[in-house]
Amino acid sequence: MKKTPTLLTLLLIILATYWSFRSLLPQYHKGEVVIETEFSTDRALQHVKEISKKPHGVGFPGHTTVRNYITKELQQLGLETSLQEGYTAGDWGNLSKAENILARIKGSQPGKALLLLSHYDSSPHSSLGASDAASGVATILEGVRAFLKTNSTPKNDIIILISDAEELGLNGADLFVDKHEWLKDVGLVLNFEARGSGGPSYMLMETNRGNSKLISEFIAANPDFPVANSLAYSIYKMLPNDTDLTVFREGGDVDGFNFAFIDDHFDYHTQIDNYERLDRTTLAHQGSYLMPLLNYFSNADITNLKSLDDNVYFNVPFFKMVSYPFSWIMPMLAIAILIFILLVVAGFRKKVLNGKDILKGFIPVLFTLVVNGIIGFYSWKFLKWIYPGYNDILHGFTYNGHAYIFAFTLFSLGICFYAYYRFRVIKTANLLVAPFIIWMIICALVAAYLKGASFFIIPLYSFLVAFYVQINQKHPDAFLLVFLGIPAIFIFAPFVQMFPVGLGLKMMVASTLLTTLIFFLLLPLVTKYRKKGALAFLSFLLFAGFIVSAHMNSGFTEDRPKPTSLLYVLDTDTNTAKWATYEHRPSDWTSQYITKKTADALLSKKTISSKYGSNFTYTNKAPLKNVPKPTIEIQRDTVVNNIRSIRLCITPNRPINRLEVFSNEVDILKADVNGIELSDHYLKIRNGGKLITNYISDRNYTDITLEVPHDQELELTIYEASNDLLENELFSIPKRREDQIPMPFVLNDAILTIQKVTFD
Repeated sequence: MKKTPTLLTLLLIILATYWSFRSLLPQYHKGEVVIETEFSTDRALQHVKEISKKPHGVGFPGHTTVRNYITKELQQLGLETSLQEGYTAGDWGNLSKAENILARIKGSQPGKALLLLSHYDSSPHSSLGASDAASGVATILEGVRAFLKTNSTPKNDIIILISDAEELGLNGADLFVDKHEWLKDVGLVLNFEARGSGGPSYMLMETNRGNSKLISEFIAANPDFPVANSLAYSIYKMLPNDTDLTVFREGGDVDGFNFAFIDDHFDYHTQIDNYERLDRTTLAHQGSYLMPLLNYFSNADITNLKSLDDNVYFNVPFFKMVSYPFSWIMPMLAIAILIFILLVVAGFRKKVLNGKDILKGFIPVLFTLVVNGIIGFYSWKFLKWIYPGYNDILHGFTYNGHAYIFAFTLFSLGICFYAYYRFRVIKTANLLVAPFIIWMIICALVAAYLKGASFFIIPLYSFLVAFYVQINQKHPDAFLLVFLGIPAIFIFAPFVQMFPVGLGLKMMVASTLLTTLIFFLLLPLVTKYRKKGALAFLSFLLFAGFIVSAHMNSGFTEDRPKPTSLLYVLDTDTNTAKWATYEHRPSDWTSQYITKKTADALLSKKTISSKYGSNFTYTNKAPLKNVPKPTIEIQRDTVVNNIRSIRLCITPNRPINRLEVFSNEVDILKADVNGIELSDHYLKIRNGGKLITNYISDRNYTDITLEVPHDQELELTIYEASNDLLENELFSIPKRREDQIPMPFVLNDAILTIQKVTFD
């Protein structure tokens, strides 16, 4: 009997898995000499370094410094720049002043322009914004520099828009789309973004119609390292998207491509989103997108990239991008089912298959799916119970998150090896029927409900070939079976990491189930291994090793700092003050003020908005401080035709960064803030009673005009916040330790006043 070379084939499987990740990114070599007409990651890094020296959110001192730097760099390239200034509230009720930076390269022919887009503001209040989005700005600055060095004139105009106030509500993009005369010229947008500080950059397109022409043109542009698939595109279309490009699609019906990286998500919007932590290879990846697309689309016909048809597409090593129309989905599914039926019939005729063993083959399939599904589903809840500090990482992805992905992937493999070790006496061909049926059910469901994932069918054709080989050969060649398993690895392996990285460790269940499903597709080879029990033991041993490694790195250090939060909250109506925090496990720094783990229930549930709807976890009595409250002036309160019209002006009496106004449950018929009318749609869906958030610059007042039914009582709650708790002379708050940072996504290091105004 011919022995299967277990070790060698396993090494080939591991190598294929490694290459499925390695092929996603270019290589970066520090100090490499790059000619002036090509993109240099090192030159781009210099821009990142300058832009990310200080926090530069709207209203912060660093904001002006960064704007001036970018303007100067564009001018040094020989471009004429302009600033577009104005107020917008976007679709989220977030009012702010935006100051967009614009430049334009004139093309040789009339037609639509290519727009390069990224934003220069960082997230308030402590983020340095190296990845989000200094990396995008740097990519554009360096890419445009290299393009201009070719001394070639493009056919199409190239517009450069470095937008402002993206972090507050896409306000800069909204201002451009609503007010700028250049919008009518734009045919396509390339937007560079980030939700982490490393990993591959994913291409996600935005269009109001089909993707067929866009993906065809993207493939024609031929970037060297495309990372894109129609599954992510389909999911993205179903989610409430929030990039600047969304504004162009919704407000201007302009198509475009997003390029965003999401790994090391724990750095996102934090103080450690800095120059040092930005992955150099990731920045090189952004450049590898921009240059071929800039060269191609600046000379291509982009007057009409719209299509009614959609394509399935995915990236795969060696072939870059594969694409085919949605119209192929059902025929490909039907052909696979037909081939499977024919092979099953042939298997019964050859007496290789029998009904009893086929039914037994469902036992390990269902066992592995159930066990790995349960373990994956409860893993994050269990980890947060063991390590309560993880609750304070609001990203949902911990510093040691990759170790957990490795660990639970190995655990899933261990369960799979063990299950098929127990059923090793059943002939391979019989064991392949149940996995194929499971996979066909999945493919049928995605063909009906999630068409972008229909490329899942591709590895099943390789599986069918392996099934044919198993039916017709007693001892098939092991290396042939490895070759037939490679499509499954190349296509699916990156998803094992992508789901928990992109959506948080709560999605570990996707990794454990997908690992199980990939294992099924490798069964033609795996069932030939004699040492499946030993491989199960090895998998569990490695699982334990990665769990130990994760445990050893579960604490907080200077390189893995703990998110902390502290606010001083003054209720000016009751003249009472409290310390408040969003931490679930208060640090020693926070515990100086939060001495008891109790919370004011009303304050915790009703105070100011945050990205993930976080509430205060603990509060504690605080000393009264003479914090000036805003001046609220009622300028009009009249009733006409049963409609009550109210106008009030809120003027800060101290430097503040943010003002929020909430209302009780009342029908707001119309609202105008500083001359900006809030949309009817927003007024109907506003969350938690929020009326407006105004990000203040230069102590500007907030002028509000409201219309409400005359028979409804209106109560407004006004929150005024400044991010100066650690610097304000009224307080003596010590600095955090080096292993602590301000918690992102929530109001932090803030002095907050609360004041109510009632209109009977």
